[in-house]
Amino acid sequence: MSIQISERVSALPGYPLAEIPAIKRRLLEAGVDVIDLGAGDNDTPPPAVVVEALREALGNPALSKYGFQQGLPAFRKACSAYVERRFGQRFDPVTELLPLIGSKEGLAHLPYAVANPGDVIIFPEPGYQAYIGGTILSGAVPHVYPLRASDHFLLELGQVPDSVLRQTRLVYLNYPNNPTAAIAPLDYLERTVAVCRKYGILLAYDNAYCDLTYDGYIAPSIFEIPGARDVAVEFFSLSKSFSMTGWRLGWAMGRPELIGALTKVKSYVDTGPFLALQQAACVALDRSEELVAPVRELLRERRDAGVAALGAIGFEVATPKAAMYLWVRLPAEMASAPFARRTLEEFGVVTLPGSAFGPAGEGYFRIALTVSPERLSEAVARIGRALEATRGAGVAVAS
Repeated sequence: MSIQISERVSALPGYPLAEIPAIKRRLLEAGVDVIDLGAGDNDTPPPAVVVEALREALGNPALSKYGFQQGLPAFRKACSAYVERRFGQRFDPVTELLPLIGSKEGLAHLPYAVANPGDVIIFPEPGYQAYIGGTILSGAVPHVYPLRASDHFLLELGQVPDSVLRQTRLVYLNYPNNPTAAIAPLDYLERTVAVCRKYGILLAYDNAYCDLTYDGYIAPSIFEIPGARDVAVEFFSLSKSFSMTGWRLGWAMGRPELIGALTKVKSYVDTGPFLALQQAACVALDRSEELVAPVRELLRERRDAGVAALGAIGFEVATPKAAMYLWVRLPAEMASAPFARRTLEEFGVVTLPGSAFGPAGEGYFRIALTVSPERLSEAVARIGRALEATRGAGVAVAS
């Protein structure tokens, strides 16, 4: 007798990073010089002062106890103070803020708090897998919105049929965007909030890359838009800005009823982030301006090097104003997955095919700015050779 896998799990698409570690490990064992531009996991270490704060926190036995959903009051206050300094928005650290084990789990758990089976959830494609994962596993109905370069990769609710909007309970937005690195103009956010208010749709605003901005651009909070507090929950992460991806720390903010609902869900599935990590993260947030600045400058240098190197081999790539990715269009009719596999297996460079982010991502590949400018230039040179080899072998047609 076989054990049946649930329909919801069977409906989940393959995760884009699932097979890469095994291939990478095999190549490294064979002595191949692999350059990993796949995961958005910076090669720089966490700030030394934050690491030292963690060492000190680990010596306090009280910080090894259950944190539960309340977590560390000092962390809640640090999150609230950061948001007030950064965006001019005041949120009560007790009732309007919730510590998360990385923003990913909060994004994925949110549908359990607000959507019933059969409710529609809208999310972008290409997009972060937590959106579709939370939608399917909660029993909601996914409505995929294809992001297009012609629309500046913006999810325009005004283009969604009225019949769908009336059934929609939740929409996910992510700007600065992964994987396209697009940014959201204020007028776009204003009309999006207006649609959400009209139809009673909750807006989950994923702001993980808000501090990774360049050329004078400053990413906003959704709560800078009038009326957003009625309909939005915003998610923040310490992963990218502070090179703390493995620490798994973030938080959600919104009005008390919404944060309370997410808190109730999480009380049944986890006991909150490790308290010692929360203690150390207070240092990161309290000193965010000085600690993020060198990371931002480093990524700007890598962005410029990557754009220049890609341009030199014939790729047209816009210079992004935010995030830590380059979203690169492939030649017409060239399928992204075979190209990415060849680039890895034959040339030792990890990239992510656009199709890994959903069918609407086909025709692109993503580069993460996670290595030095010199290594990035070398990786792009290898990508150019992979492109020549793919063309020489005959074009793989995207399906």
